[in-house]
Amino acid sequence: MRRHTSPMHLLTSAALVLVTCGASAADTPATPPAASAKPTDAELIASAESAAPPNVGKHATIVAMDADGKMRTLRKGTNNFTCMPDNPATPGPDPMCMDSAAMEWVHALVSHGTPPVGKVGFMYMLAGGTDASNTDPYATKPTATNHWIKTGPHVMVVGADATFYDAYPKSPEPDTSVPYVMWAGTPYQHLMAPVKSAGHAAAAKEAAKEAPAAAAAK
Repeated sequence: MRRHTSPMHLLTSAALVLVTCGASAADTPATPPAASAKPTDAELIASAESAAPPNVGKHATIVAMDADGKMRTLRKGTNNFTCMPDNPATPGPDPMCMDSAAMEWVHALVSHGTPPVGKVGFMYMLAGGTDASNTDPYATKPTATNHWIKTGPHVMVVGADATFYDAYPKSPEPDTSVPYVMWAGTPYQHLMAPVKSAGHAAAAKEAAKEAPAAAAAK
């Protein structure tokens, strides 16, 4: 059974990728996922790849966290992206795939540091994301004032200049069906852009096919 876990747990895990990839910055401890049936490496790779488009995921480096909290490289990639499988400790599906600039941004976030200047990063979460506070990067649970929101499949633009984010809504209670800024006014503000998942698109296409037949049967 999945327990409620802050999105920071997931991002902390992602920051550990920097250590695996040889970054010099100190890592941030992360709590290992809850004990459960251990997935195979093939299942972990499939989960990680689901975070990004096929042509990105199948060429990305795949890493996963073992039960002892250590990161393990499951496959060395040939592009600039690193993907992680779903974290079973979080309430929803949340595999993620990020480029190297986004990895640096995540490390700054979890270490309470300053994101690198002039490095715009891109992240995929096409399978969805764990719920989070839209105003407090370090919130661990919903409160009456931290504007907890639900997120579906999306992509993220991180590390851009502040003027870039000024072009998008910054409401604490955003319409998550359109692009919006999360954590506005903090050093970690970033663009959240919702997308349709492949499963959603396939279901919509199938429904469109069946609609004429259903209408004719009436």
